[in-house]
Amino acid sequence: MKVNEIFYSLQGEGHFTGCPAIFVRLSGCNRACPFCDTDFAAFTEMSETEIIDSVSAFPAEIVVITGGEPAMQLTESLVNGLHNAGKRVHVETNGSLPIPSNPDWVTCSPKTPPYNIKRIDELKLLFTPGVDPEGIAASLPQAKSYALQPLAGEPIEPVIDYIKNHPRWRLSLQTHKLLNIR
Repeated sequence: MKVNEIFYSLQGEGHFTGCPAIFVRLSGCNRACPFCDTDFAAFTEMSETEIIDSVSAFPAEIVVITGGEPAMQLTESLVNGLHNAGKRVHVETNGSLPIPSNPDWVTCSPKTPPYNIKRIDELKLLFTPGVDPEGIAASLPQAKSYALQPLAGEPIEPVIDYIKNHPRWRLSLQTHKLLNIR
């Protein structure tokens, strides 16, 4: 697998904000979002066993498979191997590609259609003025948790107003950036 990086930190956004987590950032993405802050060209080729061994060096239970777009590489066998190592597997996806059926938590942060995802535990949208989050949510599978996140550098007041008028949504901030951690 093409691995951009593996690191240990706190989950900085979404439902599990503040929880210790091991991040496995896979390289490559099928979207070209202008606001993305990750270099997906850099990677180290690693076997599933090497990934599991690297992740097992950290004490956290949660492993976040992210990217790029993890669905381009993620396999059921890697998820099973991480489970066998005592880890809970969370996946952060843009929802454009199918993912294995066995992660413990799926966060979908869709960017542009078409979407090809069957299960979402958390729908996390970047709030864009003029785009209705409820319309996006209606085009995707039902989630357990709904979060809106302001775009970096954009005013937060419209996000707060939207959430107050649509109470199933909650605010997600990139707390890792606020705390200056990875």
